[in-house]
Amino acid sequence: MGLYHFWRHKYHQQIFFDVNDQRTDVCLGNLKVFQFRELQIATDNFSSKNIIGKGGFGNVYRGQLQDGTLVAVKRLKDGHSVGGEVQFQTEVELISLAVHRNLLKLYGFCMTSTEKLLVYPHMSNGSVSSRLKAKPALNWDTRKRIALGTARGLLYLHEQCDPKIIHRDVKAANVLLDDDCEAVVGDFGLAKLLRHQDSHVTTAVRGTVGHIAPEYLSTGQSSEKTDVFGFGILLLELITGQRALEFGKGTNQKGAILDWVRKLNQEKKTELLIDKELKNKYDRLEMEEMVKVALLCTEFLPGNRPRMSDVVRMLEGEGLSERWEESKRSDNCGFRVQESCSSERFSDLTDDSSLLIQATELSGPR
Repeated sequence: MGLYHFWRHKYHQQIFFDVNDQRTDVCLGNLKVFQFRELQIATDNFSSKNIIGKGGFGNVYRGQLQDGTLVAVKRLKDGHSVGGEVQFQTEVELISLAVHRNLLKLYGFCMTSTEKLLVYPHMSNGSVSSRLKAKPALNWDTRKRIALGTARGLLYLHEQCDPKIIHRDVKAANVLLDDDCEAVVGDFGLAKLLRHQDSHVTTAVRGTVGHIAPEYLSTGQSSEKTDVFGFGILLLELITGQRALEFGKGTNQKGAILDWVRKLNQEKKTELLIDKELKNKYDRLEMEEMVKVALLCTEFLPGNRPRMSDVVRMLEGEGLSERWEESKRSDNCGFRVQESCSSERFSDLTDDSSLLIQATELSGPR
């Protein structure tokens, strides 16, 4: 007889639940244990017509439960493998711990000897990545709301959740939009729990080229500031309408999107950054302020980047001018010569055409 196994860490001990797979009414906390057959029916036997997302982890399917609830079912690739099992544990543990309006809620899960699936609410407006390329274009006010909502979700993970959580793959494809186009941060498969005494975590590098902080790419050391860097790149994508991975392909631009933004900001030509689909329907001052927040978030040295609590305040209109002036003073005092040189090496790496592949990821099964 098959068993569902659900586990999570509590006070550094593992608590095991064995649930007979014939039962359908079992809930662990707020999580429902789904039968595999139930999800087969909901997704029309995982029909290719119902695929709404693909990644290194496998596919995500649109589904409808018997009570009419629309769901997204993530079917992990190689569900029977060790890698898939670890990924599944991470997803279930982290999402069940983190509850916030700007974080994707987990309805429940299904686990058999060969399958591991996660069930989420269906996000009707898809991902920020897909919406940036869709028509009609996201308006400026919606882009501002997406930026602030994402920042608040990450703030919760970093500073208000116990234990702290690092997402490790912050990008437009992992920020979903609900019926009202409010931002919901999803895909915690790459996240890492931090114990209180940990200042960083060293692991195999995981994430998406173009969004990975330089210190993580070079050393494998991640921290909350790794997420801050990814958030800064997300802000640039919201401003420009361009995906970091695809930047420059059609415009003969050399270098990463970050170099281009820094150059135009220095030349006071930030109006050239704005997504042309906005057709000048945006607030120039607000755009310039968002550019500054993005540049502060993507400082080469992690210690120079703000915390997400500071980022939220700056996006809400508090403290940006002071932080920006402090950053400029550091530049003028010559403290960043080494940073500049190292940043150029990072740009050379991210400019490597072999890396600029749609959705290139450095991760295992998710």
